[in-house]
Amino acid sequence: MSSEKSVMEELYASTLKDIKEGEVSKGTVAAITAKEVIVDIGFKSEGFVPIEEFRDPSQLAVGQQLEVLIENIEDDNGRLILSYSKAERLKGWQKISDDINEGDVLEGRVVRAVKGGYIVDVFGIEAFLPMSLSAFKGLSNHDITTHNYKFVVAKMNKQRRNLILSRREMVQKEREEVREKLWAELKKGQKRRGTVKGITDFGAFIDLGGVDGLLHITDMSWSRINHPSEIVSVGQKVEVLILDFDKENSKVSLGLKQITSNPWDESASKFPPGTRIKGKVVNIMPYGVFVEIDKGIEGLLHSSEITWQKKMVNPQEMFKLGDIIEVQVIHVDKDAKRISLSMKQLEENPWNTAASKFTVGAPTTGIIRGFTDYGAFVELEGGLEGMIHVSDMSWTRKVNHPQEVLQKGQEVQVMVLAVDAEARKITLGLKQMQPNPWNTIAEKFPVGSVVEAAVIMNSNFGVFVKLADDIEALVYSSEIDKNQANALKAGDKLQVKVIKVDVEGMKIGVSARL
Repeated sequence: MSSEKSVMEELYASTLKDIKEGEVSKGTVAAITAKEVIVDIGFKSEGFVPIEEFRDPSQLAVGQQLEVLIENIEDDNGRLILSYSKAERLKGWQKISDDINEGDVLEGRVVRAVKGGYIVDVFGIEAFLPMSLSAFKGLSNHDITTHNYKFVVAKMNKQRRNLILSRREMVQKEREEVREKLWAELKKGQKRRGTVKGITDFGAFIDLGGVDGLLHITDMSWSRINHPSEIVSVGQKVEVLILDFDKENSKVSLGLKQITSNPWDESASKFPPGTRIKGKVVNIMPYGVFVEIDKGIEGLLHSSEITWQKKMVNPQEMFKLGDIIEVQVIHVDKDAKRISLSMKQLEENPWNTAASKFTVGAPTTGIIRGFTDYGAFVELEGGLEGMIHVSDMSWTRKVNHPQEVLQKGQEVQVMVLAVDAEARKITLGLKQMQPNPWNTIAEKFPVGSVVEAAVIMNSNFGVFVKLADDIEALVYSSEIDKNQANALKAGDKLQVKVIKVDVEGMKIGVSARL
């Protein structure tokens, strides 16, 4: 019986492994508890691995094969202590020692944040990722530790088992790879999706996925826009067309409006001359207003086509941006992208009946609407405009500016002096509404008579004075003592002698040399 027992013991002993501390051995999961994983490595007793050494214990199963490191063949409690994590690290370092060098790319998982950076699990070993090389700006720790990343080996000491990684260099490499791939794929006329990266006054920069392109303001919309922010916003996803690109200078020109058909292609057939249409005022210039009559189609309403009544108008006083107005199409130039519009063509031309309505020599009434240095504009019946020249404002005085005689908004009675319908001009006279007084002035102020005059103003060539009945006369410099002239001021009284009366020229000459 004893010999039979001895044989059994020898057979059992022959099946057991000879193990050494620090070795890595293969084993099978025999059981899993809340604190430990029990592993059979073929030794006389089963070994124990702390459950926390496994990243996801739920993935373990009885019968699963593992490699573990023998830490202690027999601890104080007589148990075989094993380590799964140390075995993984040892295998990792063996792989790194054999296959990996500085500058190589590794894939790993960030397991936790530490002072100055992060710990990364690579092949079961813990590598250090400095914060300055992490490229994790804007990401939370939760986001960082829930993804696998690729890293570049920045520094490695195999003897000390020290591994430092760089995510920043990897990101740069990935971006460069994406850029090179994108440059290889780019073609003129190609549609691509991108993200608005930034906006300036002249356009928007679009990230095409590693390469930035410029979407110029003129290529954003067929319609007029004042600023790119009217069309796009930062972060917006847009589909654009590759208009042109220059890899050497890293320039890409993009188009947004070109994705849709050019509305000008059908402009001639859609808006033939004579078409009446309503549009929106989108720009106002001194020479006219631009009116959007369709999406992407603008026409010019020139100042000369605004009204029949006034020859000179100021569009900035008549319109404001956003006004809806009715116009008529006069001309379409599809190739030059120009449409000429008119408002006055919507109405009957009042100048066709102006000559019969305003008879030369007949009086009429109007309202003073504006001035120039040489006259005043008068609004007549029917909205037509006439002008009173300064020379037709007074029989007896020299008018230097029309506002000396008239005021804006004043109602005046005038005489029609001339009508030129073709030139759209009506000449009016204010003084003609009174009899010409010069026939009696010669009798009232005979040559040689001496009268008292009031000084109006001094000039380089003489002194202007006013006689009775608002009659103005000029005392030439040769007819007055220089010292006397210099001393005179407006309102001073001066004795003068009439030396000349020109009835036809409506002038009277006087002298202060009595």
